[in-house]
Amino acid sequence: MKTIKYFFQFLIIFFLFLIFKIFGLKISSNLSSFLFKIFGPFFRPKKRIEKNILKAFPEIKSNELKTIINNMWSNYGRILSEYVFLKDFRKSKFQNNIKIFGQDVLEEIKKNNKPVVFISGHFNNFELMAMHIEKSGINLAAVYRPLNNKFLNFIMEKIRKKYICKNQIKKGIAGTKELLSFFKKNYSIALMVDQRVSQSIKSNFFGHEAYTTTIPAQFVKKFNCEVVPIYIERIDKINFKLTINDPINYSNDKSIEEITLDLNHIIEKMILQNPDQWIWSHDRWK
Repeated sequence: MKTIKYFFQFLIIFFLFLIFKIFGLKISSNLSSFLFKIFGPFFRPKKRIEKNILKAFPEIKSNELKTIINNMWSNYGRILSEYVFLKDFRKSKFQNNIKIFGQDVLEEIKKNNKPVVFISGHFNNFELMAMHIEKSGINLAAVYRPLNNKFLNFIMEKIRKKYICKNQIKKGIAGTKELLSFFKKNYSIALMVDQRVSQSIKSNFFGHEAYTTTIPAQFVKKFNCEVVPIYIERIDKINFKLTINDPINYSNDKSIEEITLDLNHIIEKMILQNPDQWIWSHDRWK
């Protein structure tokens, strides 16, 4: 039954991709935004999304809550349409749509030829972050979570490897070992630290305990490497601001738990900048 459902989802997405290709980026982004604001709530539990937002903002007003959810779905839609145009983003056709802040940080990393750990979360078109790092000439391996829908995942994996980052590492124990291998070969790694993972510890996130990956902290402790937070925000529909923050060099006396907590606080600050540009539908605090 689930296979049939996934296949129909695949057909719908494939059809939309064809439409987007015909209409171009601007129209497709607006169209997909409109469609997701209408149909998105049917695919993710509304109560979970509201519960998540209330954990982070317990005093939020009802109208503000609705605005965040509505804008989140709009952002979801725009991200979907942009997958069709990742090839064009890669080839810099839309380079004027992305303003880069902190490029000097990437140039310094490349110059020093010492791998770092890039961390971020599921903000806006998060795929553009790893793409830009690799385009800047940095050897990179990026962690990704395979989609549950095997039909869609096949397409997404091909897109990611071809246009985002050629070294795509599946999340999990085997993936962690592969990351370690890449890091030892002088490859920087990039991963999202805002989702619940099975191999993790409980760490404070917006005042509540949440299972959080310790991979960045483990690499810091093992290799004494720097952590580089990176953030992308949607400025106006199809325009973005990508910020590469200064590297963080943690002292040796910092524990894995302390580093993980600090990274959670960094993600919190990113979310607070644009609460409606983070994906609240994940079961973060389960």
